[in-house]
Amino acid sequence: MDGIIPLWKEKGMTSHDCVFKMRKILQTKKVGHGGTLDPSVEGVLPICVGRATKLVEKLHELPKTYMGEITLGIATETEDADGEVIAKKEVTTPLSTEEIDAAMASFVGTMIQIPPMYSAVKVKGKRLYEYARNHEEVERPQREVTIYEFKRASAPDYDEKTKTQRWRFVVTCSKGTYIRTLSVDLGEKLGFPAHMSQLVRLASGGFQAKDAVKLSEVEAAVEKNQLSHCLFSISEVMKDQPRRDLSQSEYHVVKNGGKVEKLPSEKEWHEIAFYYQDELVALYHDRGGKPTWFCDIMIQIGGK
Repeated sequence: MDGIIPLWKEKGMTSHDCVFKMRKILQTKKVGHGGTLDPSVEGVLPICVGRATKLVEKLHELPKTYMGEITLGIATETEDADGEVIAKKEVTTPLSTEEIDAAMASFVGTMIQIPPMYSAVKVKGKRLYEYARNHEEVERPQREVTIYEFKRASAPDYDEKTKTQRWRFVVTCSKGTYIRTLSVDLGEKLGFPAHMSQLVRLASGGFQAKDAVKLSEVEAAVEKNQLSHCLFSISEVMKDQPRRDLSQSEYHVVKNGGKVEKLPSEKEWHEIAFYYQDELVALYHDRGGKPTWFCDIMIQIGGK
């Protein structure tokens, strides 16, 4: 059993919970996930099965898309709706869509982000949330992230009673981006404390929300012997990757992880999928534009 199941992770579950349950449903230990989701967040979580577990890190690296909501005027210790309120500032005059859109557009591009204290990032062998729960201060590592898109998805809603303003947004970003922190930083740019009040992951690992299935649906598919309805093959997932079909002599080099010279038509590519007899054998990459392919992931589906 090899492939990827785009799971719709439900609220209240950790990503590891999903892997644990999937192992029981599929009766195999070789299961991994392609991108952690917080327990309070629902959405697309690619589950890799069998030889597809070799793609876990590759799926982690792919951009992800979220639908979220920001609330302006209130900040929390966890930067989301679950944390205790730590700051308030009344929004006495609603911000215009022009002000909001201009501020959001300024975040598109590469930026340095500091992960929130209530996160799973490790520092000196401990998770940041462990330090936070013990009220310990620790220097948090900076990380470079890329925001590909950050746009409003609803009209700003002003609450006269609470003097807050909120709106939904869509963001597409690189691995490691904290949307909570992005919301807080946006609020700061607009001059107000803020927090992320809702979040759903719409796309991850090349899969969209429309592709995703719930654990109960996977379980039902297994019982009916219809798992193929929700299991994507490795070749299908890699279908947009530049491809080269190998000769028998080239295959013998590739199956042993050997280097392969680039063809003239491949000089602009940085990654390639090698196939032999129409089966995906391995994924290769170059090193700084060199005219040689180096082994990245050995898949060997056919085992020929």
